[in-house]
Amino acid sequence: MPEQLWMSVVRPIAGILPSVERPAKPEPVRAKLGYVFGTLLVFLLCSQTPLYGIRASSTADPISFYRVMLASNKGTLMELGISPLVTSGMILQMLNGAKIISVDRKDPQQAELFQAAEKCIGLFITLGQATLYTFFGMYGPVSDLGLGNAFLIVAQLCMSGILVLMLDDLLTKGYGFGSAISLFISCNICESIFWQSFSFRTVQTAAGPQYEGAVVALFYLLMSRSDTIPALKEAFYRTELANITNLLATIIVFCIVIYFQGFRIDLPVKNTRVRKGVQGGSWPIKLFYTSNIPIILQSALVSNVFMASQVMWSRMGSNFITNILGRWQVTPSGRNLPIGGLVYYMSAPRSFEEVIRDPIHTLLYIAFVLSTCAFLSYSWLSVSGQGPSDVAKQLKDQGLTIVGFRQESMVNQLRRYIPTAAAFGGLCVGALTIFADFMGAIGSGTGILLSVGIILQYIETLMKEQAEEGGAPMGLMNLLS
Repeated sequence: MPEQLWMSVVRPIAGILPSVERPAKPEPVRAKLGYVFGTLLVFLLCSQTPLYGIRASSTADPISFYRVMLASNKGTLMELGISPLVTSGMILQMLNGAKIISVDRKDPQQAELFQAAEKCIGLFITLGQATLYTFFGMYGPVSDLGLGNAFLIVAQLCMSGILVLMLDDLLTKGYGFGSAISLFISCNICESIFWQSFSFRTVQTAAGPQYEGAVVALFYLLMSRSDTIPALKEAFYRTELANITNLLATIIVFCIVIYFQGFRIDLPVKNTRVRKGVQGGSWPIKLFYTSNIPIILQSALVSNVFMASQVMWSRMGSNFITNILGRWQVTPSGRNLPIGGLVYYMSAPRSFEEVIRDPIHTLLYIAFVLSTCAFLSYSWLSVSGQGPSDVAKQLKDQGLTIVGFRQESMVNQLRRYIPTAAAFGGLCVGALTIFADFMGAIGSGTGILLSVGIILQYIETLMKEQAEEGGAPMGLMNLLS
């Protein structure tokens, strides 16, 4: 078979890209846990290390809504987060799904070259985003920063982007339990929820300085106000910062998401290579069949649109094009909020008052989230190896068949369930996200959905590997699944 064009382009580059060697033998669970915690420590340190050269009077944040899903922290080494990695993966998966490039995942050489291509594109996106952020005013005018500081900021962002790629490479090549993308997202979301609940930092708002943490603000208001009822009202319903209602909504949404994670259909299967009478097993098709992939892709897509809109608005001002893409307003607390244009209708209403005041915004936002989540979830089947034909081939390779069906006709039965589960699961993901956003849950509905799914997936993987090593009873796996 002749070498494809993309392989001939990537092959010379692959040798000079930074990479991690695979372990000679499978790492034990304890060692993997050590690598995971070490990776998390590096991520958290980078998330709190400020970029050298930026000014304290930096501009407002145009993508504050989506930073929690992109494992990003403004003004730190983790400014870009996982955005370059997710975007590069999305580009290559779309090219593969559209048959512009073809990859045989079972061929180790092609799989390695595909990962190298993903890494290479990720580095280019890192450089592009770092340059865009710096020279288009994310940290203030370049004339105020100075040209030397501007190039230094770009260099820091590129180095941290390379670090993220390497950490992801480390965990995916057998030193962890999966991609660093999921790990960073979950960590960032949990950190955001904890910080907005218990932070002692004071923030300037329209009503004056207030504690950022909802629980801290509750106790402060109860102790400092003589009238309890107004104090409770402010603690439960303050607008610019997280409040107790948001915290209760977060807990409710967590419980709902955990409940829906258990919805699945078990197709009975049997092994064709063993004698009759031996009890078979089952092949689960979960409601969230494509897991959190649709919402991650949507977050990356929307954040890039938001960033482009904000850059154009800040550089070009109000004109016909920028008004169509999006109009922005800075709040007293420094948040950059869309108030018109395309990005306004792509963002969630911030309160029930806004839902009632602008029902067109609400309806368009609901339609956008539901349609994109369902479409991305359904489309992901063809590019991820999770479609009916792929699953039928996996079962056949393992010598399994669905009870009552021959191996040759299994794909027809799987087509009845998998595409429906993917599309309907995507709709449910979108609906849960909208529900959480309307309730004002901390970390956003998207963030909570991602966090729960990722944590449960990590626990399942951990329990499975412990069981394979003989270190955990199988009952724990069955309980978690």
